Amino acid sequence: MSENREMVANKSSMSPIKDHQQSKRDNRPSKPKPPNPIEEAVKTWLSSLPAEFQETVCLKAAQLLSLTPKRWVVYPPMVLLPPGSFGEEWWAILGSRISSGSMAELWKLLLDGISKREGKGILTHLAVNSGIPLTKEANQSSDGKAVAKEKVPTHPVPISVSENILRTPSGLIMLYGDFGPALRPDQRPSEKDFQEALWVSTKQNGITQVWAPRYTMFSRGNVKEKARILDFHKPGDTPVTWNVSEKDLSAAVAVDLYAGIGYFVFSYAKMGLGQVVGWELNPWSVEGLRRGAIANGWSVRVVKEGEDVKGLAFNEKIVVFLEDNMRALNRIRFMETGVSSETHETGRVMHVNCGLLPTSELSWEMALRILPGDGWLHLHENVGVDDIQTRKVEIRQMLEKWLVEAKEDRRVKMEHVERVKTFAPGVWHCVFDVYLTGQVG
Repeated sequence: MSENREMVANKSSMSPIKDHQQSKRDNRPSKPKPPNPIEEAVKTWLSSLPAEFQETVCLKAAQLLSLTPKRWVVYPPMVLLPPGSFGEEWWAILGSRISSGSMAELWKLLLDGISKREGKGILTHLAVNSGIPLTKEANQSSDGKAVAKEKVPTHPVPISVSENILRTPSGLIMLYGDFGPALRPDQRPSEKDFQEALWVSTKQNGITQVWAPRYTMFSRGNVKEKARILDFHKPGDTPVTWNVSEKDLSAAVAVDLYAGIGYFVFSYAKMGLGQVVGWELNPWSVEGLRRGAIANGWSVRVVKEGEDVKGLAFNEKIVVFLEDNMRALNRIRFMETGVSSETHETGRVMHVNCGLLPTSELSWEMALRILPGDGWLHLHENVGVDDIQTRKVEIRQMLEKWLVEAKEDRRVKMEHVERVKTFAPGVWHCVFDVYLTGQVG
């Protein structure tokens, strides 16, 4: 008991010191939160307006500031504001008598403030983000112009003539800076167009990606799936079939049937695959992929539609075909890869990625044919949360049916379903990892 009383006494004698130290920390002045550079730009701009505007506009300053965006994303040299920024309500409060020159001053103030905050060099372009429409279905905007209307379907949706196959960012609102020439969505860009366009970049998972925001999309939400693919064969708590040596990886090939600007192409390249072969319809995406590959230090070759590859040796790390992926199977059969190894079958396709939303189902049978033996299919699709387990069974049965029809003695195993992100309420962007074993009959 005496020991317990002594311990209590010791604790009691120490507590005033601790309380004093805690009190000092509590009384320490907190570091002031830096002002929001967008709000500061708006305040400065309002105070600089001509006298005839001051009385009417400045009375509404608090209302304007409440509607001013608080967030931004920097893709040097561009600042991208969230959807709805500086929208109709903001302009309705401001009125219509503000000149374009005066608005340009606001945008310059905003860019300068964010440049100083971010410390990523001078920022010269400003735009408001908008969703990438999945379809080209026209709707009428308030000014009477046709705008793309986005639909949010789940599986299975066949590709139609109205689908925005090129994923053109038609909703991007360019506020300041020259983003490049105005081209029709179906107009083939020239080398001059590429040179005059604004190109921006970012780094995710240590990989640089490059794109032209006026003509192509960039999906930040894919970062989780790109990281998963990048680490797919790293040792860890994973199925035995995922454990592939670096030597075997370097002797194998990955195929991406929807290459885009290199989202998953670059993950496969950094993973250690000997070569990555991709297909992409959008020439702006292919040019972004080419520039991104060079920025990451990978050799790259672009093969244009109609170019004969029979008998040609491809030694580049990345080969991208600027054409419809329906030609992929024949292209793969006739091209000679630059992958070599003394201990492994060379140039064998190990991964086939089908990364189209809302569904990539139309490419799955071809993907199965491209994969010659043991390997993985990564099948992307939007699926209702209550339908995921059912869809797993449906996909496995679908693949097994195709194998039976082709008289191939291969086995299908649905190894994993990755929920990448929510696409809409109750709808998930899923990736079905399918492992196939056995040889083509």
